[in-house]
Amino acid sequence: MNVTSSAAPGARLVSLDAVGSTNAEAFARARAGERGPLWITARLQTAGRGRRGRAWVSEPGNLYASLLLTDPAPPQRAAELSLVAALALHDALAERAGVLGPRLTLKWPNDVLCDGAKLAGILVEGEALPGGPLAVVIGTGVNCAHHPADTAYPATNLAAAGALVAPASLAQALIAAMARRLAEWNRGENFNAIRAAWLKRAAGLGAPARVRLPEREVDGIAETLDETGRLVLRLADGSRERIAAGEMFPLAALVRA
Repeated sequence: MNVTSSAAPGARLVSLDAVGSTNAEAFARARAGERGPLWITARLQTAGRGRRGRAWVSEPGNLYASLLLTDPAPPQRAAELSLVAALALHDALAERAGVLGPRLTLKWPNDVLCDGAKLAGILVEGEALPGGPLAVVIGTGVNCAHHPADTAYPATNLAAAGALVAPASLAQALIAAMARRLAEWNRGENFNAIRAAWLKRAAGLGAPARVRLPEREVDGIAETLDETGRLVLRLADGSRERIAAGEMFPLAALVRA
């Protein structure tokens, strides 16, 4: 089933029964001439993926949604969308699962945690289209009814945490919240406000953390985000490393896992 409807002002929503990956579907439509803003949701993904190409378990009952944007900001500001998207998802979860609001935090760059366990993840990808425009897809997966077991980092879902939220209801809140946060961000012109709001919801800052990079892992104290959104990690020798892309894991949570 393929149902198209209006979403936020200026955006459309395509609701699919099943798809390989909502991100891959968004890019396929961009290559075919779609410019968005376009949301794609699916009840089931057969080839969902997370960071670094890892499989994302995508059973029915959870939320799988991707937003296609074209040239959303100057290329040097596009990475900021990870923090914008995280804030929007936090907003949507706090609205639809209000009982969990005080228990929700953000782990750099864009995971949503509940009581320190991963509840949702975001994958932001970009691709230059023929003729020059940049297609950016923001993929969101939220554990509404179930979550994977035996993960390297603790995981949970909304139902297990005490909130019953239907994926379609959460999608509506996310679409509206994303429109608000994108407008606030204003193509990077107001990133300072986004950074400040993200820091108020941050998990793991001021504590020992491990950051996984493509070629190495590095441990230190996760101090803050710099003015561009990079994680500032204080190393054992007292020096500071600024990390633009990677995965941060509070060491305490890794020990629990």
